[in-house]
Amino acid sequence: MRALLERVVRAAGRRPGRVLLAVAIAAGVSAALALRLEPSTATETLVGKGSQSYQATEVYRERFGDHAIVVLVRGDLANLVLTDNLGRLLGLEGCLSGNKPKDQAAPGGAGSPCAEFARTKPVKVVYGPGTFINSAVGEINQQFSKQLGAKTKEAERAKEAARKLAKAQGRSKAEQDKAASSAEQLVFAQFTRDLLTLNLRYGLGLKGLPRIDDPDFVSALVFDPQRGATTPKARFAYLFPNERSAVIQVRLKPDLSEAQRRRAIELVRGAVAMKEWQLKDAKYTVTGAPVVVEDLAAALTDSLLRLLVVALLVMAIVLALVFRSRLRLLPLAVALAAVAITFGLMSIVGAPLTMASIAVLPVLLGLGVDYAIQYQARVEEEEGHDGDTRAAAARTARISVPTIATAGLATGVGFLVLLLSPVPMVRGFGILLVVGIAIAFFLALSAGTAALAAAARRRGGGGAFGASARGAAELVDDLAARIGGLLSPLRRLGGRARDATMRGALERPRRVLLIGLVIALAGLGVDSQTKVTSDLRELVPQDLRGARDLDALQRATGVAGEIDVVVESRDLTDPKVVAWMRDYQAGLLKRYGYSSKNGCGKADLCPALSLPDLFRTADAAKDQARIRSLLDTVPAYFSQAVITADRKTATLAFGVRLMPLDEQKEVMDAMERALDPPAGVTARLAGLQVLGAQANAALSSPLRRLGTLLAGLLAVGLVLLLVYRRWERAWVPLVPIALATGWSALVLFALRVPLNPMSATLGALVIAISTEFSVLLTARFREERAAGAEPAEALRRTYASTGAAVVASGATAIAGFAVLALSDIQMLSDFGRVTVVDLSVSLLGVLAVLPAVLMLAERRAPVQGPAPPALREEPAVPA
Repeated sequence: MRALLERVVRAAGRRPGRVLLAVAIAAGVSAALALRLEPSTATETLVGKGSQSYQATEVYRERFGDHAIVVLVRGDLANLVLTDNLGRLLGLEGCLSGNKPKDQAAPGGAGSPCAEFARTKPVKVVYGPGTFINSAVGEINQQFSKQLGAKTKEAERAKEAARKLAKAQGRSKAEQDKAASSAEQLVFAQFTRDLLTLNLRYGLGLKGLPRIDDPDFVSALVFDPQRGATTPKARFAYLFPNERSAVIQVRLKPDLSEAQRRRAIELVRGAVAMKEWQLKDAKYTVTGAPVVVEDLAAALTDSLLRLLVVALLVMAIVLALVFRSRLRLLPLAVALAAVAITFGLMSIVGAPLTMASIAVLPVLLGLGVDYAIQYQARVEEEEGHDGDTRAAAARTARISVPTIATAGLATGVGFLVLLLSPVPMVRGFGILLVVGIAIAFFLALSAGTAALAAAARRRGGGGAFGASARGAAELVDDLAARIGGLLSPLRRLGGRARDATMRGALERPRRVLLIGLVIALAGLGVDSQTKVTSDLRELVPQDLRGARDLDALQRATGVAGEIDVVVESRDLTDPKVVAWMRDYQAGLLKRYGYSSKNGCGKADLCPALSLPDLFRTADAAKDQARIRSLLDTVPAYFSQAVITADRKTATLAFGVRLMPLDEQKEVMDAMERALDPPAGVTARLAGLQVLGAQANAALSSPLRRLGTLLAGLLAVGLVLLLVYRRWERAWVPLVPIALATGWSALVLFALRVPLNPMSATLGALVIAISTEFSVLLTARFREERAAGAEPAEALRRTYASTGAAVVASGATAIAGFAVLALSDIQMLSDFGRVTVVDLSVSLLGVLAVLPAVLMLAERRAPVQGPAPPALREEPAVPA
């Protein structure tokens, strides 16, 4: 491995121009590819495909359509359905369905959302007030036509039978005709009586058949006079939640791509804005879980990218101030190239860009800067011996790079522990970081060496360019010196703290470690008390359109989401199955405070469109023949929403209020415990709300977080043992790593910095950063001791050289993440604050405690006498 690293460095040093050009091209092409990445909100990023909830959700999406986009119609319900507003609603629903009149242009013209809906057909089904009432009219008229046809045939049969009877009785031709006519009229009189009964029921009087523009019919269909003249019937709550609103549900096809789904949401918003569908004294709001998730992902991406630009500027300034090197900004350029290539590879392999992978950007940027600084600092240190940059790089590759490789390997293994997470996007976060670390390390050697060699050639060759470069460097040095003068009090304070740490480590190492251990145990003890924020309203920006509209949906209807129970059986028309579904639904609604009298105002669960809603009374569901007959007569428009055509899959749906995801998880757990279907029937919870709550529970679980930390420490320890091949060498850098995890937890708790689904996994970052710092400092100390320095002098040299590089990389990364903490998106802000705490604690903790650990290790196995440079002890890097 050492020989391979040296060959890479020598090759880059011989042809620096070609290497830099190749890296620039690779980074540029990769950046262009990365720009094609779009945020993914696919359900498979939240829970594993093997989970019951994921499988049930996929069954639901396949059979009943994707999660609903909700068009909330706010306005007086009577004004919506009893006026010409109803025709506009019907037109909008037809537009959303992709329907357009034959041989006619789509409403709004060829470039309108309606035309695109009709052309692309992304919608599986639309449920809304206009379609519901129009379908009811069509169904009643169809049933009337069937009954009229049947009565006509019955009248013909009665007419002929009466004629034959009169003829057999020997009556005259006139008497036969009279008897036949009387029989025919009797049949039609019975039909007229039934029709009048139906008309009275629907307020039609003597008007005849119902029409969609008949206010009396629509009023009788929609409103419940017993509850109020304009109060809608409770069983239609999924369409008419109350007397002040109506709801249109748009279910997209389940096989749409991310881009197609995003475009469909844009088209829905465009359609409701068309002048053709504007309502009088009412307005539309487009919302629903898919809309909010898409808006949040887009807002996070846009905000993070904007903040990263600012963060890069801040990191560049900090790097120019704290990194004492000629090419001060080279580490940042190398890290940027690593980030670009990593995300370009994501685009090539088709990996999804989730919220977790977006969070990789700043983390990888900080690690990339760290590797580049460590390598560059060692090369320039070696260069000071003879002034030969290429030779210095080769010596660094042989002597120091294996140590950096060891730190990178241990860091990568620490992130691989995230593969144990049940949340797919967290596993992707870990894999992406490991790939990015490998790329950043390789670029630090190749591009870093090439840049240093090219700069050395320019300096040696002189000329205008060399003079300009030297002039720019002098300006930067002068600026850094001026600002450094302003910061000199802080540096003096840091120096005193460092000296005190050194004295404590040399004189009382056990006491220092004991204090560190007590603090770490306290931190691990309070870690479970750290608040994990999962309320959407607290995580997203207050001006996020989707969040505002979702809040409007809840204020108007009492609910903001839906939990589905997918029920599967050989035959769902079995009365026992239907009775169980009715009882299960009624029991949950009663438990969570819903009643038809009080509505959804304060209930945690409310009824939504479900199979039992098709049966108005319990008696209608007691006989299998009646159940099947009823399902046969119900229009497919209604029945397809709750039961498949083969009668083997049905759904129970519940509306749910906006609440923190941990509270939603408690409700869902109670729903699962209450599931006790008859033999041969399976029932599983499904839906985006379920998947989100489960993912949050997995991310925020204190026991799971603690288990991940312990697994990470174990993995890092095993890697160090494999590399060093002696336990007495492996445990030294591991101790500060273990302590830093507890310190970080304690600081987060003390500062009341809440975790969220985006930052709850960053415990692995503490292990990764602490590993990097600890391994590098430990290796440098051993190198100085092997060279003959006494412990105190070896510590001083270590912290003056490698320690300075560690402080430079840590300060640069901390400054970059501090910018994220200024975001107006609470999720990003908390992510930035948590990361700043993690990085700061990792840096300061390792710098403070590692000397004490090294002194204890010295007492156990002191280094005997000086060793020549050729015999410097280096870690064994596995091939």
